[in-house]
Amino acid sequence: MAIQRTLSIIKPDAIAKNVIGDIIRRFEENGLSIIAMKMTHLSAAEAGRFYAVHAERPFYKDLCTFMSSGPILAMCLEGKNAIALNRQLMGATNPKEAEEGTIRADHADSIDANAVHGSDSEENAAIEINFFFSDLDIHSRS
Repeated sequence: MAIQRTLSIIKPDAIAKNVIGDIIRRFEENGLSIIAMKMTHLSAAEAGRFYAVHAERPFYKDLCTFMSSGPILAMCLEGKNAIALNRQLMGATNPKEAEEGTIRADHADSIDANAVHGSDSEENAAIEINFFFSDLDIHSRS
């Protein structure tokens, strides 16, 4: 199993619910280390740049509005198969379809307000991590 890095974002809905600690606990208890972390409040333009890959999709504008509606917590996670593990811990995008015990099953309200974001590939993880963090911000613990 390869050691990977991935980006995870705790979205505005989960921040407002004050469930940051529970989400971080799940990552750490499952072998993911936080090697960079930053709370920020994206502008609509910044959210648009981050989600530019979805610019042609019908949900793009609403997604950018939601992601700029409050603070987020961006994290670079590191661990064995971190990308797949993070996505497993998050659960399905639609919380109604998410497995019991996943972050989205426990903390998401809807397909739009779904608590967390995670990179879907090594290529996107590198791009997304670089969006939020410089090399000086990342401190591997392995």
